[in-house]
Amino acid sequence: MHSSFSPSRIWTLAMATVTQLLRMKIMAFLLVFCVIVVAAGFAFPVMNPEQQLKLLKDVSFGALQLFSIVMAVCATALLLPRDLEDRTLYTILAKPVPRHEYLLGKLLGVLVLIGAGLILMDLAFSGVLWLRQSLVLAQSVNALQQEGTATPEAIAQLQAFVGKQGLTWNLHLGVAAIFFKAAVVTALTLMISCFASSTLFTIVISFLVTLIGHGQGLIREYFLTGHAGAVKKGLSALLAIITPDMGAFDIVDNVINGQAVTLTAFGFMATTAGTYLLGYAVVSHLLFVEKEL
Repeated sequence: MHSSFSPSRIWTLAMATVTQLLRMKIMAFLLVFCVIVVAAGFAFPVMNPEQQLKLLKDVSFGALQLFSIVMAVCATALLLPRDLEDRTLYTILAKPVPRHEYLLGKLLGVLVLIGAGLILMDLAFSGVLWLRQSLVLAQSVNALQQEGTATPEAIAQLQAFVGKQGLTWNLHLGVAAIFFKAAVVTALTLMISCFASSTLFTIVISFLVTLIGHGQGLIREYFLTGHAGAVKKGLSALLAIITPDMGAFDIVDNVINGQAVTLTAFGFMATTAGTYLLGYAVVSHLLFVEKEL
């Protein structure tokens, strides 16, 4: 007789999922990311210090977001169809393993892989940014010396300015926000795959819902303050309920501009992500239980 909930079984399924995705060459994007970051870090040397560092952060965060969302959708959408095709799913559920553990293991596996990928890319990004920051500071101090204005006050002001635009703990919070967003998209895609008829349908609908989620603030504003009829307001309200509010995790622009992320804002993002994960996981289980295999 097996227990209805076993963290060890879920972790085993998660590690098996990580191995399965690695065999699909999912992490090849890491190499592409490193090339992009290095190119952005040492391109356009004629720009002023602020523009150089902002360009590097902008390109790097853009690549991080692209990696996490594409991974969340495509990797998750492939899991159930691949397990059905290989008949791995029947073997797992015959162990016996409860269906909710199977779903949690798959979800955790994708999140572990996305998290590991983001950590590796964050390290590469931080290393290049620190090197670029050091070079920019040295060049700027040299320019002050040539102009004869390299006073201790001017150098200290320059160091503070470059330090604010360079490598800070704030950047890691921005990466964490990207992970929260990717986690929500992963859970959303897993839910859709539980009732979707094909992998392509899952991918298309997941990307569409994610795109709508980035504009949910406008939808909510339209619902609350718009002057449309009752039917349109009802549709807007329904759309705002079933699509995740991706705007809750959009702090990247603030991070790039050197603005600090408060613990309150970070806590709100974490709570929002956890709420979405729980909600989508529950719905996924209800759908998967009724799914004919």
